[in-house]
Amino acid sequence: MNALVATNRNFKLAARLLGLDSKLEKSLHIPFREIKVECTIPKDSLATFVGFRIQHDNVRGPMKGGIRYHPEVDPDEVNALAQLMTWKTAVANIPYGGAKGGIGCNPGELSKSELERLTRVFTQKIHDLIGIHADVPAPDMGTGPQTMAWILDEYSKFHGHSPAVVTGKPIDLGGSLGRDAATGRGVLFATEALLNEHGKSISGQRFVIQGFGNVGSWAAQLVHEKGGKIVAVSDITGGIKNSNPNLVKHVEENKGVKGFHGLKTVIYSSRLHSEALSTGEMQMRLKQSL
Repeated sequence: MNALVATNRNFKLAARLLGLDSKLEKSLHIPFREIKVECTIPKDSLATFVGFRIQHDNVRGPMKGGIRYHPEVDPDEVNALAQLMTWKTAVANIPYGGAKGGIGCNPGELSKSELERLTRVFTQKIHDLIGIHADVPAPDMGTGPQTMAWILDEYSKFHGHSPAVVTGKPIDLGGSLGRDAATGRGVLFATEALLNEHGKSISGQRFVIQGFGNVGSWAAQLVHEKGGKIVAVSDITGGIKNSNPNLVKHVEENKGVKGFHGLKTVIYSSRLHSEALSTGEMQMRLKQSL
């Protein structure tokens, strides 16, 4: 199901349960602003990418949400995620609204200098629509502290030094301690809450981690520290049975678990994301191998 269709469906169900007025419900479906920009950078020849920033709602405060770099970024996905940020900050009673952004690109196929140029061009196109009291970006899939540092630096060229314009930036630029691990720690907390409902704890349980970027790698590490056993790890490049602390370094250097030596490989897929194994296929093969 399309991400935006699914999000709107769930919101309609929630609106009925809350008894929201139909006019209010309709207004909350429509984002405050949709931004679509062309980002052209030099590679072997000129390459053009499309960047998006969806600003969904600012009633409760400045809009807030990540920027993702991924080949499948599209307006519907970004719109859905921006809407979900609005609901998330409201439910958590945090004084922010919701926003989300992204660029349709494969960061693994771009050099560091190309990623920097792309980020700076994107920031140049949206700098007058984001800001400390308007819209505060953050890292997401395919981005991280370095990306936020580039955004901060480029934004500051137009508006003066403004470290609060992004979160998730490096510590020496005013970032928060523990930010890298925060989302993975959230996975740990949610897992603990679920297990507690069934009278169980992390310790002694067996876990399969699907996705081994910043979130998955931290979740694996934190689960291990709590006494859980990581029995398999997979990402878009493949999957391995069992785990090893050296896997984190391997993934950072090789952009995936594929090729990690010393452990049994159970899945290999070098295909593009759009052709990769589905979640169900991945889970089925992992279960068969364990």
